[in-house]
Amino acid sequence: MSTPLTIALDAMGSDAAPAPEVAGAVAAAREYNLRILLVGLEAPLRQALAAYPAADRERIEVVPASEVITMEDKAVRAVRTKRDSSVHVCARLVKAGRAVGLVSAGNTGAVMATSKFMLGSLAGVQRPALATVVPTAGGRAAVLIDVGANVDCRPDHLEQFAVMGEIYYRVILGCDRTDATPGPRVGLLSIGEEEIKGNDLTREAFALLRQLPINFIGNVEGRDLYNGAVDVIVCDGFVGNVALKISEGLVETVRSLLRELLSASFASRLGYLLSRRAFAAFKKRLDYSEYGGAPLLGVRGIVIICHGRSTAKAIKNAIRVAAESATQQINQQIETQIGRIRPSEAPQPVPTD
Repeated sequence: MSTPLTIALDAMGSDAAPAPEVAGAVAAAREYNLRILLVGLEAPLRQALAAYPAADRERIEVVPASEVITMEDKAVRAVRTKRDSSVHVCARLVKAGRAVGLVSAGNTGAVMATSKFMLGSLAGVQRPALATVVPTAGGRAAVLIDVGANVDCRPDHLEQFAVMGEIYYRVILGCDRTDATPGPRVGLLSIGEEEIKGNDLTREAFALLRQLPINFIGNVEGRDLYNGAVDVIVCDGFVGNVALKISEGLVETVRSLLRELLSASFASRLGYLLSRRAFAAFKKRLDYSEYGGAPLLGVRGIVIICHGRSTAKAIKNAIRVAAESATQQINQQIETQIGRIRPSEAPQPVPTD
C-alpha cells in the first residue's frame, strides 16, 4: 500500500472553528486514505478529536500553534506579527516537506500573503492567482480566475492565469485534450465578444491568449459565467472578485426569495412537496461545499482557501482537492507550460557531478 499523502489543515480558520475542521479532517482521512496535520490551539483540538473513535484518529496528528489570525485582523500586519499562527505553522509544514499542501478557511488575505511570502512562486510564475469553481446551467462547473489575489494586472499576468486555470480545470474537473476534444474552452472576460471590445488590458491580453496552445474561444461576457458556454474565465482580480461577490449575493437572494414564496400559501407548499427532488438538486448545484475551496495557483506547494462559513463537507472536499492537485502534479504541469510560453523563465535542471 502506498504511503498516504499528508495535508496540513488550519483548524482555527472557519467561523465555527474548530468543529467543521475536525469533522472534515476525520472524514477526509477515512474516505481518501490521507494523513492530516491538524494545526491550531492544542487544547480545543484534542478535546474536539476526543469525540471520535480511536480508529478515526489514527491518521490525524495535532500540531500546536499558539496564535490565531482572525477575520478582523489586517492581513499584512497579522502575517508580520503573528508568526506562530495556525496559518504560519501550516505554511512551514509545507515548506519543510512534511505536508504537500495546506487548507484554510481563515482570513483570505492572510492566507494568500502568508503562502506567497513563505512558500514563494513557482518558476516562471509572476503572480499567483486565486481561482474558484462555479456552477453552470450546462451541468459542468467552470473555473473563474483571478478572483482577488491581484487587483492590478498586466496582459502577461492574464496570459499566465489562463495557463494555470486551464491546467487546473483539466486536472480537477477532468476535461483533457485529445484528438477529438481540444480541451477546456478558455474565455477572456470583457464587455463584448468582439476582439476590439474592452479596455487596454483585455485587448492586449486577447492577443497573448490567442497564441497560447489552449482552446481559447475569445472574449466572453458576464452572462457567460453561468450559462455553460465557457469552461475557464480569465480576468484580473478586481473584476473577478466583484463578479464573485455579486454572484454570492445573488445566490443568497434567490434562496431567500424561494423560501418566502414556498411558505406564502398552502398551494405553494404543496407544490414544493411535489417537486422537492428538483429543489434539492437546485440547492446542491449552488452549494459551494461541493467544490471545497479556491486554489491559490502558482505558489510552491498546494494551497486551498475555503469560505469562512465552510461546513465539515466543504473542508473534506477542500482536502480532497488538495490531495488530487498533488497527486496529479499540478504545480509541475504549471511550471512546464509556463516554461513553454516563456522559455527564459523555465525551471532549469539541477547540474549533476
